[in-house]
Amino acid sequence: MLLDSIGIVGGGQLALMLAEEAPALGVALHVQTPNANDPAAPLASSLELAALDDLQATRRLSRRCAAISFENEWLDLAALEELAAEGVQFVPELSCLEQLVSKRRQRELLNRLDLPAPRWCGLEAVLQPRRSKCDGSSESERRSDEGERDEPSAPVPQLPEGLAFPVMAKAATGGYDGKGTRVLHQKADLEALLAAVDPHDWILEELVAFELELAQLACRDRQGRVQCYPLVQTHQHQHVCDWVLAPAPVPHAVQAQARNLAASLLTAIGYVGMVSLELFYGRAGLQVNEIAPRTHNAGHFSIEACHTSQFAQHLRIVAGLPMGDAALKLPGALMVNLLGFDAAAFDDGTGATTGDYLGQRQALADLPGAALHWYGKQGGGLGRKLGHLTLTLESPDPQARVAEAMQKLEQVRQIWPLPQAR
Repeated sequence: MLLDSIGIVGGGQLALMLAEEAPALGVALHVQTPNANDPAAPLASSLELAALDDLQATRRLSRRCAAISFENEWLDLAALEELAAEGVQFVPELSCLEQLVSKRRQRELLNRLDLPAPRWCGLEAVLQPRRSKCDGSSESERRSDEGERDEPSAPVPQLPEGLAFPVMAKAATGGYDGKGTRVLHQKADLEALLAAVDPHDWILEELVAFELELAQLACRDRQGRVQCYPLVQTHQHQHVCDWVLAPAPVPHAVQAQARNLAASLLTAIGYVGMVSLELFYGRAGLQVNEIAPRTHNAGHFSIEACHTSQFAQHLRIVAGLPMGDAALKLPGALMVNLLGFDAAAFDDGTGATTGDYLGQRQALADLPGAALHWYGKQGGGLGRKLGHLTLTLESPDPQARVAEAMQKLEQVRQIWPLPQAR
């Protein structure tokens, strides 16, 4: 059954790029977002102006739509279950999202599927007896294993077997672009974190020594067919994605393994829609860092470089249309995020953007093979994603293509510098 009316909870830049693709597919896109000035609002078929967690607003949205999808994974799934019981169709299904919206749940899922990932434990494990191991077992399994043993009084925090300083601490939910993460270098850092947070809301992971950060976008339709986009290299600046190179300069065997990881995950949980696997690649091979159950920054290159963009693909899947071809139609592409860099543009004390970067935007758009996407966000800040630029690459040779990409990146940097740390 084809659906010609879709709801999106969220009105930011990802929703904007979905809305840009909707008319060509004959899809009406209705958006729930709190502000009429949010990026997707001008292109939406209708707006439900409300907070993203406003259940009554989502219920009203559902009356205009045959299915609802999401811009991000910060969801109150328990509340949404009430709507699902009323017959509201969510894509992906809530049962799939439930396994992915928490980093702890992601790690438990990867352990169950025996997919490669960094060693980890719940932060609460550091307060358990030393025999606790960093084996990725779930909290419920650990509690069952402990049985009726007496809890030690005032336990001394210590890392379980398998973890050693430095370690990465992550908030289980809500973190993005480096927010909700801390590197713990020593025991004093661990004790400070325990004093500041609920340990059941955080996890610890080994600090992975990687050579490259990669991302594998993949999609699965309602009939169970899976497609993978080209594996890409990602690069971060101050924990925010700086640029993406497609395809990644890695051996074909690594590309095949990434596709297999994505296909195994999507098939195992019956996921429908777009997903992105953020990966580490190094001496230990490929490891899954995080899973984003939605369209993703790492896939923006697909708008210009692939036969079907990630945004058109997600709408096709939600609407029940046949999936498009996810392959590259060009030798390659470089996507550069445009991060707010001018402190003077944000210092009027109101949160409003006083600088519009018009000169820089025009200079970027004039670069050969460039496609500029400006999100039209209200307000801003140093390091905030205000838009992105995609540059086509022409070299068929992987090494030459990397050199071409770095040359073009330098041209971008001459126009649009990186923001400095505050």
